[in-house]
Amino acid sequence: MKNTILHLALAAAMAVTVSCSSDRSGRLSGPDPLVSHIDESVRPGDDFFHYANGKWFKENPIPPSEPSNGLWQLIQDTINAQIRNICGTSAALTKVKKGSDRQKIGDFFFSGMDSVSLNQKGLSDLKPELEMIDSVRDAQSLLRAASRVHAVSSSPLFSFFVAQDDKISDKYAVFITQGGLSLPERSFYFDTDANAVSVRSRFRKHAGGMFRILGCGDTEAGQAAANFIRLETALAKASRKREDTRDPIKNYNKMSLKQLCETTPGIDWSLFMESAGLRGVDTVVVGQPEFLAALDSCFRAFPVSTWRHYLKYHLVRGLAPYLNDKTYLESFRFYSGVLRGVQEPKPRWKRTVEQTDRKLGELVGRVYAEEYLPEGTKKKLLEIGEAVKTAYAGRIRKLDWMGDATKTRALKKLGTVIMKVGYPDRWKNMDDLQIDRSSYVRNAMKANQWAFKDNISRFGRPVDRTEWDMHPQTYNAYYNPSNNELCVPGCNIMVPGYERVMADDALLYAMIGGSTFGHEIIHGFDDQGCKYDERGNLSNWWTREDSLKFVAKTGLIVAQYNGYVAVENLHINGEMTQGENIADLAGLTLGYEAFKKTGQFRNQEVIAGLSADRRFFLGYALAWMIHMRPEGVASQVRSDVHSPPQFRVIGPLSDMPEFYAAFGVKPGDAMWRPDSLRPVIW
Repeated sequence: MKNTILHLALAAAMAVTVSCSSDRSGRLSGPDPLVSHIDESVRPGDDFFHYANGKWFKENPIPPSEPSNGLWQLIQDTINAQIRNICGTSAALTKVKKGSDRQKIGDFFFSGMDSVSLNQKGLSDLKPELEMIDSVRDAQSLLRAASRVHAVSSSPLFSFFVAQDDKISDKYAVFITQGGLSLPERSFYFDTDANAVSVRSRFRKHAGGMFRILGCGDTEAGQAAANFIRLETALAKASRKREDTRDPIKNYNKMSLKQLCETTPGIDWSLFMESAGLRGVDTVVVGQPEFLAALDSCFRAFPVSTWRHYLKYHLVRGLAPYLNDKTYLESFRFYSGVLRGVQEPKPRWKRTVEQTDRKLGELVGRVYAEEYLPEGTKKKLLEIGEAVKTAYAGRIRKLDWMGDATKTRALKKLGTVIMKVGYPDRWKNMDDLQIDRSSYVRNAMKANQWAFKDNISRFGRPVDRTEWDMHPQTYNAYYNPSNNELCVPGCNIMVPGYERVMADDALLYAMIGGSTFGHEIIHGFDDQGCKYDERGNLSNWWTREDSLKFVAKTGLIVAQYNGYVAVENLHINGEMTQGENIADLAGLTLGYEAFKKTGQFRNQEVIAGLSADRRFFLGYALAWMIHMRPEGVASQVRSDVHSPPQFRVIGPLSDMPEFYAAFGVKPGDAMWRPDSLRPVIW
């Protein structure tokens, strides 16, 4: 989503494999999760990630149907079980009002569980769209068909959406950015290491399989796959590297629609926008003009037959989870198997629950917030969030590298951060979305089209700063610089192992305060967020001297992460991941600063034999207790702005003297870094 820096904030309601009970004092009387996860064979100063979590990893191997195991999976399993109950009870209702939330949820879920009907239909429910693509004869009909695919499935050719104008945050603008690739990132098309070469080879085999499902013979499918990949490689070549898209100023190129048409004479943008339902567009914001120029050239360089195959692939790939088993499995084997190392699909009920939540999340969220969020969720989240904001304000005032003028503006921006926590006060109206039991894939397409229309309907309307981009059951969090807002959904409130009692502040302030609130607030001041002012406008509010000092400090963190080898010989890209790494380090620091104000820290309480400091740092490691398959790590390093979980623990902790003191880290330990190499930014 545009201008949203996402972060999987790890703290939510869940069931863990440790049996716990509570006494009347509210403390755990059973095994403490922090203690029971420790692997004593690992020295904390060498690898704190495996020291804190290693025993759990050994006792809980990755299930064959999952790309990873750990906190995320346990939490998502609990959320899935809750949503499954919502879906199942809704589907079982015999008397339900048509158009109600329960009717739509129940019918969507029922249609996804009807595997017999799905397999009998094959791709027949896509006949109108496939016939439309087959009728493509020129650039105009190609754009009409692409517009339809954008609305109901995926985003071929480019990324297209309506969002707040980066420089006029009180108005919505139309954005067009690079996109249209089937592999996660451009590097997959060009890297020459063995893993990348293998991925490309298997991608071609997969594409051929998809074209056979679409009705091509073996020879035609092979040729179609080769041409399709040549086309995508041309688009990838024109795409900026992920690290080169981090500068929002370079990604902001506003031009009139006339200028855009002159730049790309082979693309009728008015036709595309009208087909998408947008009218009256006079200006657009282009992210990467050179990409659109290359796309224009590709319109002429590749034959219509290749474009038809390209659109069909993107249509079916985007809808594969809602189609027959043969199509789903072809997609699964590549995107989950090859790219993430998953060995087998999830059971149908789990897949259908996840897709129901994905497509009808607003409706599911209304029920979830009422039935599953603990009383006082908003109040507790706000309490922690405000404590972190206060800690950050204190840190800003004491900075020795930032001048007074920039400090004043930074404090002003921090003071106006909007905190959306728990669940929205006003839900979206989805009355015009019609769902029934006749077709799973058509239900998904109608939900996609509703979301597409909802997005483009913003154009010309006043900006709604109260709107949420997540649901209360979504285990995630975000900071949106255009709105200067932070969103923490309600399911982040609980901590593993504490299902019946409130966790102690060391865990709450490490997991919710540090890796959630602290991390997200920092995104307003990292290498991207610092370019937006308190109203969300893209403007330079830093003095030149302070900007140079900031860049110099971020250079240390880039170099630090460049040195980490994630898997085999694949290094982390410190430039691409720097924003998230900055937020991890500063978020951890802010969570700790806020924790120091609690009674647990002031009284230096010892719980389960652990000091307050040790519990805090173990809690932070618990927040990233995720064991990933090597294939998934490799894919993440190539395409994700987040570092792999292990380095989200050892990276920031290696820069924190309080951690050194708590666990006796000293020169010679693998995590020890000299003062001169430890970045201190916020």
